[in-house]
Amino acid sequence: MQDDRSATTTASTEQKWLRMPDGTKVRHRTEGYNGIIDGLTEIVEKGSMLNPDHRTQYRVHVGEPCRKLAAEADLLILADGEGLMMIGKQPAAYRREVTGWFRSRHEADKFVAV
Repeated sequence: MQDDRSATTTASTEQKWLRMPDGTKVRHRTEGYNGIIDGLTEIVEKGSMLNPDHRTQYRVHVGEPCRKLAAEADLLILADGEGLMMIGKQPAAYRREVTGWFRSRHEADKFVAV
């Protein structure tokens, strides 16, 4: 008989996790580079730090042609003067809504005003 508890736990974690939209400006906590989220990459290597979905890391565009991989825990979200997430050329109303979702799920130190 198969134990379904791990599948349920993973599924519930994935449902609670809200990924950062592509175009979100971020800063790496320890390495200090700034970049822009441009997708997710599924990681098959064991031992890597992963996003809350336990499968992926964000691809962070840090300049042509360089991209780096980083787990959500390693990234800070850059915010504008109004405290809204900086997400590409998205209108303020969209950024306000997304910022509200993320602020309700993360500690205040996850956001950095620039």
